[in-house]
Amino acid sequence: MKRMISLALSIFMLAGGGVALAAAPPMPVRGTIDAVNGRVLSVTETAGTKAYVTLAPDAIITEVIPGSRADVKVGTYVGTAAVKQPDGIYRAMELQVFPDSMRGIGLGTRKWNLAPHSTMTNGTVGAISQTRGTVGALSGSGNLTLHVNDGSGSKTILIPDGVPVVTYAPGSIADLSPGAHVIFFPTSAAAGSFTTSRINVGKNGMTPPM
Repeated sequence: MKRMISLALSIFMLAGGGVALAAAPPMPVRGTIDAVNGRVLSVTETAGTKAYVTLAPDAIITEVIPGSRADVKVGTYVGTAAVKQPDGIYRAMELQVFPDSMRGIGLGTRKWNLAPHSTMTNGTVGAISQTRGTVGALSGSGNLTLHVNDGSGSKTILIPDGVPVVTYAPGSIADLSPGAHVIFFPTSAAAGSFTTSRINVGKNGMTPPM
């Protein structure tokens, strides 16, 4: 009986109901690669701090590439860094259009560190409206309003005209060269040193906007 109770408690905690998973996930770190030594990257963070980043043996490397508003449709899985406005609408600073292979990643709305009071919302687009331009042709100019289901309900997100739009493609270690701009999620950290199992790199000099 004790073993069954212990197993049930473990499942409950792994499902997110226990104190063990109460800690917030790590915030991303952004920077530019200065040098590469095997799986260790020398990086200058956005604030100017120098750091070393060690890639885990199974690290996932993903390219950040230009995306298009035309790819945003009902049912599209998206992510956006935004700031919640007094009226409850989230004003986006960027928009990520995920390929189907990444559907479900990071589902939810959580704190983010792109700007003060920023959040990150990942979810499925349920409805779209546009302030001007041809209805249904989202590649035109104009602000977009997306209703995004983040797993806990619908969030209304304003995508201002001109906000950068990106998507993702599989990357490789060859993408991690000096001068490349990266954003990664530390799995461990010490003074001036990180380890990561996930790193995104801007393709052809792009700076990941998230």
